[in-house]
Amino acid sequence: MSRRLFTLLAALVPAVLLLVLATSATVPLVSMGPGPTYDTLGRAQVETEGGGVEEVPVIEVTGRETDETTGSLRMTTVAVRDRLTLMDAMRFWLDPAQVVVPRDQVFPPDRSRDEVRESNVAEMVGSENSAEAAAYRYLGIPMQPRVEGVDPDGPAGGRLEPGDILTSVDGARVSDAAEVVEEVSAHRPGDEVDIGFLRADEEMTTTTTLAPAGPDGDPEQGRLGILVGDTPADGTDVQISVAPDVGGPSAGLILAIAIVDRLSPGEATGGADVAGSGTIRPDGTVGSIGGIRHKIRAASEEGATEFLVPAANCGEAVQSPPEGIRLIEVSTLSGALEALETAASGGEPPTCG
Repeated sequence: MSRRLFTLLAALVPAVLLLVLATSATVPLVSMGPGPTYDTLGRAQVETEGGGVEEVPVIEVTGRETDETTGSLRMTTVAVRDRLTLMDAMRFWLDPAQVVVPRDQVFPPDRSRDEVRESNVAEMVGSENSAEAAAYRYLGIPMQPRVEGVDPDGPAGGRLEPGDILTSVDGARVSDAAEVVEEVSAHRPGDEVDIGFLRADEEMTTTTTLAPAGPDGDPEQGRLGILVGDTPADGTDVQISVAPDVGGPSAGLILAIAIVDRLSPGEATGGADVAGSGTIRPDGTVGSIGGIRHKIRAASEEGATEFLVPAANCGEAVQSPPEGIRLIEVSTLSGALEALETAASGGEPPTCG
């Protein structure tokens, strides 16, 4: 073998190895960018018990007449891409629509991907419950606390069931989920409490011993081990169906507006293509979310002309937003609905910046 050929091979082998590593070996990075949007006034594809797929309304109401809706009301998401190769990371780093961050920021090293996914699903369920509660309160619909989930290994396991309507905690009447939490938290771990509830319209009582609140809770407060939400006392029921891969708490605001739109006369969107994001509390308070710039870009790409931005996210939202989309600043559910009404009538709602 000539010296020139040997030198050439010696140079090519490391280059080939680097190329193979760059295109196959993963790096501890993830990319974040605009994700899918979902029209909450439209329909969603969900899995059936038999493993098939069917199309159902995102917001389905029973027990009360609903109003026709127009326009679009999009909940927005952030697309997270994991298991990137070095070439992937470089490509996304050069894309102005993407952000590349250390993987630990999205998937903590002490939690598996499945654990993160389960946490996101739980947050989505909590977001849906809060959205319903906020919408019902805005509409003035009388409420009552309903068991949404039971920890089988918790104090209420085998005693309470999803669907039970709670009426009292240790003799104190409770009229909503907040009062249930308040009354249970007023007791210490180890305390025995009587829980009054309705099951299939039958009044029942069970006695249970409260457990500690857990490592992240107050050790002085007892825990019943249930997920409780508010449900209308008049029989109105809202079923929310979203894509199975959507998680987190940031859809609360848009879901609450969609519920109000379905349960009240008029058009919340004014027929426009509206998008947004924001957490929501049962009292209607809107909270901040992550990935606001990605969500605004995603909405703009889908044709949205208005975007509802939590007030705490306005500073980030106004950094190089896409053209043709108005950033409406909101801090409460009622404020968001008022702003949309102003925009629909041709006025100027409060905006970021």
